[in-house]
Amino acid sequence: MKTTFKKTLIAAGVAAVMGGIAGQAQAANWLFLQGTEPEGTAARAKVWGFIQAQYQKDYSDPNASGGYIPPKLIGPDLTTQESFNVFRARVGVRGTGFPLDSKVNYFFLVEFGNNGITQPGGSFAKITDASITLNHIKGARIRMGQFKTPMSEEVYQGIAIFDYINFTSYAGQQLIERTPNQRYSSNVGPQPLPMDLSNGGLTQFDKSVSAARDTGIQIFDTFKVKNWEHSYSVMIGNGNGLNYTDNDNNKDTYLYLSTEYVFSPKGGPFRPGVKAYVWSQSGKRLLDNTNDSTYNPQEHDRKRYGIGFKYLKKPYRISGEYNKAEGMIFVGPHSPTFDMNPSVPPGNGEDGEADGWYIDLGWYIPGTKWELDFRYDEMRRLIDDPFETKWKTSTLGFQYHFNRKSRLTVNYAIRDVTAVNYGSGAGPNANLDGIGDRLALQLTHIF
Repeated sequence: MKTTFKKTLIAAGVAAVMGGIAGQAQAANWLFLQGTEPEGTAARAKVWGFIQAQYQKDYSDPNASGGYIPPKLIGPDLTTQESFNVFRARVGVRGTGFPLDSKVNYFFLVEFGNNGITQPGGSFAKITDASITLNHIKGARIRMGQFKTPMSEEVYQGIAIFDYINFTSYAGQQLIERTPNQRYSSNVGPQPLPMDLSNGGLTQFDKSVSAARDTGIQIFDTFKVKNWEHSYSVMIGNGNGLNYTDNDNNKDTYLYLSTEYVFSPKGGPFRPGVKAYVWSQSGKRLLDNTNDSTYNPQEHDRKRYGIGFKYLKKPYRISGEYNKAEGMIFVGPHSPTFDMNPSVPPGNGEDGEADGWYIDLGWYIPGTKWELDFRYDEMRRLIDDPFETKWKTSTLGFQYHFNRKSRLTVNYAIRDVTAVNYGSGAGPNANLDGIGDRLALQLTHIF
């Protein structure tokens, strides 16, 4: 499917949303649901959180030498093809300065689960959010601290209500950022099982994922015109992920615009409405990529941007996005050089490009607690490079809602990954061949 058609498909969905589709819909204003409290009514301190316990099994085959690459193993440890895990366990507190000043509020969240936030390094817990929001200026609320950056709704939405267990290939690789290591670190090749972890295994980055968060300052607000809500956000951040301080003199710029037709203001993240949005991020990253025992990093541009929509008219749901990445293209946790093979010219992600898109469909079976889900996503990584790869995934799923805070999610992902310029078993396909399906089950409880 050509890129122009992908863009047209997403644009058509946005046009449908903007055209005033009627009916029940789910569309949330995440600028306000993640860190802004109702003035004069919010508690001084509200403890909240959620747990996601899961099981995953990967059906991929090793390469001809018995070695495995990361997509064939279960993260974050990448040491097995089958595992139970407490993937997320987050506890937080949020509230206002009431009765002193209800226009000042805060948002604090800690991760205790076993995932890319607490790994590598085996951290018992890690602070993901710590921000203060000032609501004194009409039309220009100010948020400062560490918090989620406005971006693709797949990532920006609250993960506790995400309809799938795993992200799309594009989001998982190009948006959940791995910041470069402090000094040069070489790639490692495919590893056999059981894995020798004396060299760190397949996880060669020394920092956690950014989890779509940054430390900085954000000016934002929403303007209501009858049933419409038009929102904006401008943010300046360090561009250093979950690290509180900056590592260079560069700053990242984050821009976000959304428009939403709201049928009813009630319901929080499940309120009736239809939504369209655009976003962009731009900054620079320092990468020491010379194996000479000297710290001599170079700056590389990193840009991410996209467009999307979300619509639900029960019992149906539809959403989609098209996103683009320029520079600092992630090619795997075993490749901290951002290069598939530093010994040859092709495969360099430092200055490469990627794009991705998805369509998500859902059906809430009337009169039951069952929900059926289907998502198709594609990613092109290292576009127009000899090592370009195409990732195609069809995810079949269902959810059973025990109640409004507890649910079971089951996904079966059918995956196909190919280096488009090579035949079977040749070049990168020597390791990409054999990437197979994946089964995932997850229990979620929100408290």
